[in-house]
Amino acid sequence: MSTPTTPDRIERAARWLGRQTHDLDAVARRVIGRRAVIDDPNQRLQEQSTFGERLADQVASFGGSWKFILLFAAALLVWVVLNSEVLGRTAFDPYPYIFLNLMLSMLAAIQAPVIMMSQNRQAMKDRQMAAYDYEVNLKAELEIMSLHEKVDTVSHDTLLQILQQQQRQIDLLSELVARHRPAPPAP
Repeated sequence: MSTPTTPDRIERAARWLGRQTHDLDAVARRVIGRRAVIDDPNQRLQEQSTFGERLADQVASFGGSWKFILLFAAALLVWVVLNSEVLGRTAFDPYPYIFLNLMLSMLAAIQAPVIMMSQNRQAMKDRQMAAYDYEVNLKAELEIMSLHEKVDTVSHDTLLQILQQQQRQIDLLSELVARHRPAPPAP
């Protein structure tokens, strides 16, 4: 939700940030112009992701879990027992399990780039989240400074009103004292 960015609002924000108005970057100008930073970055990232990126995230998530380790260990154990004990001389991959080594090498060759894709995507997510956090923090800082300025203005106005009331009271008291002052003795 954007609001029109008034020059006064930009000038005040620049002053609060200790910069000139022409030194404000695009992020600061965008934050100044908005009432709130409201979009959910996780939802935005999920909507922008491609099928391949989501698949890479799921493969990396599964490949880095205990479920995968236990299933993989069980599959290796079944392979070894099947080719060593159960099938005996008719084993399709007898010891030293050359076909198993080929399959493991191919799995590693495919899994490594997928995990790297997921890590790159996570790094991109982290950068976008940091940018979002920066916007939220900048907006909060500007709002706090705006509130400080408003409180200072109200305090100043209130103090001026109190001083004016006190001055009127002093003037009234001075008039009362002047009216009730005893007349000077006649010579």
